[in-house]
Amino acid sequence: MEQYDGQRPDFGGRSTVLGTKGAVACEHPRAALAGIRVLDAGGNAADACVAMAATMAVVAPMTTGMGGDAFLLFHESETGRVIGANGSGRAPRSATVEKLKSRGVEHMPERGALTVTVPGAVRLWGDAASSLGRLSLSKLLEPAREAAEEGNPVSEVVARYWKEDEELLGRDEAAVKTFLPRGRAPESGEMFHQPDLARTIRAVMEGGADAFYEGEVAANIARSVQRAGGYLAEEDLASHETTWVEPISTDYRGVKVHEIPPPGQGIAALEMLNILEGYELRELHPLSAERIHLEAEAKKLAYADLHGLIGDPEFSEVPTEELLSKKYAARLRERISLGKAATQAEPVSGTDTTYLCAVDAEGNGCSFINSLFMKFGSGVVAEGTGVCLQNRGYSFHLDEGHPNALAPAKRPLHTIIPGLATKDDNLWATFGVMGGHMQPQGHVQLLANLIDYDMSPQQAVDHPRHFHDRGTLLLEDRGSEEAAEKLRRLGHDVRIGAPYEIPTGGAQLIRVYEDGVRACGSDPRKDGCALAQ
Repeated sequence: MEQYDGQRPDFGGRSTVLGTKGAVACEHPRAALAGIRVLDAGGNAADACVAMAATMAVVAPMTTGMGGDAFLLFHESETGRVIGANGSGRAPRSATVEKLKSRGVEHMPERGALTVTVPGAVRLWGDAASSLGRLSLSKLLEPAREAAEEGNPVSEVVARYWKEDEELLGRDEAAVKTFLPRGRAPESGEMFHQPDLARTIRAVMEGGADAFYEGEVAANIARSVQRAGGYLAEEDLASHETTWVEPISTDYRGVKVHEIPPPGQGIAALEMLNILEGYELRELHPLSAERIHLEAEAKKLAYADLHGLIGDPEFSEVPTEELLSKKYAARLRERISLGKAATQAEPVSGTDTTYLCAVDAEGNGCSFINSLFMKFGSGVVAEGTGVCLQNRGYSFHLDEGHPNALAPAKRPLHTIIPGLATKDDNLWATFGVMGGHMQPQGHVQLLANLIDYDMSPQQAVDHPRHFHDRGTLLLEDRGSEEAAEKLRRLGHDVRIGAPYEIPTGGAQLIRVYEDGVRACGSDPRKDGCALAQ
């Protein structure tokens, strides 16, 4: 094969950030700085991630926030153990398929109060700090409070996102007051203040996560949702708990890859890796049609299982063990044609999330993801709180026989997935690629870049990605036109996008080398950066 030359797309660009102690990678410089300062103050990787996640809730309010969900994976260096936490919320206890259908709703709406599920992020922030971290939640939230109260200049990618959703925000009075105070979205470089959100953050700093799930904040959230036609009640918020889980994993060419179990879609990433392990990707050029075809075809098979079999395991049996078996992957591999693309389409999904990760001086690693699902989630803002509420309920089906059907207190199939890899029980990498259905595809492409093509972390993050969604294969305009034409001849509906396409996700990565060096990559498709001590 033609050897990959390892150069960045253009001379210049970003270099891999290197350090020997703590390191962080995040989608916004202010949040990354909050994380590194927490490490400087004696916090560990979990502390740094909580501080970054909370700050991101302020500086990128359309992608993440206190009104969303969160997940984490944590590698404990002393024991080699990997710990998982599912910080997703459930459907309201009074929400049923029958009620929605009696209102003439045949499919879950994309936005609005009916899509609001319990926001789980704040509870996970508190639990991560108390169970895994070293510093108080109050200290970890201080950078977020400061950014909300004193204001923050809006960054370029965030400003573009904000502008796209002016119409959605204009439907909700509290959303207009909170996010369109000048009657429009703020522009890049413009200062933006969030006094209501600052008060909510301060309440959590003083009273812990309980101050969000009980009392005045919870009452305002429930009242706002019900006034807008939804079902979320104070009792739903008060009963919410983080679920600590045993991560699922697979071995890919000697690297153990860990994901959060269902109802998350991390299982699809592991299934894809198992399928691709049967091919010598290293023998294919990293920009070749052959590589892209194999990854797209593996994705189609894994996603068919994801959308047909996966739901909340508390409500239906999920065949996780079978789906992750190497024998099952071998059977799926037989269905892939090297000369023809299979046909498959999936339902639409959200694309906006924030992913961040940290490694501390002791070698603990934390992979953390926080999301409102689609930009500005439901579009409903809880009056007086500054909290925009997620639209995660959009993922539910209204077919009662489906494993992901709406039911009271049920968690929906979840798109957001943190990734973490180990080798011989030592931390190998923390990584993630935010963005709806792109996430499992992004995990696989990022890992193949690292493992099969020996790319450096920043090269692996920069490298052109592809995204298969609803029958279309999106390629970034930095690959070979010859590869695109070959993929079309194989039957793929190929669309060439911009050189750096947001739908291909935003990746953050920290690799830990055998000698202890932390090597970090941060996606140029986003506003952020990596920092290392």
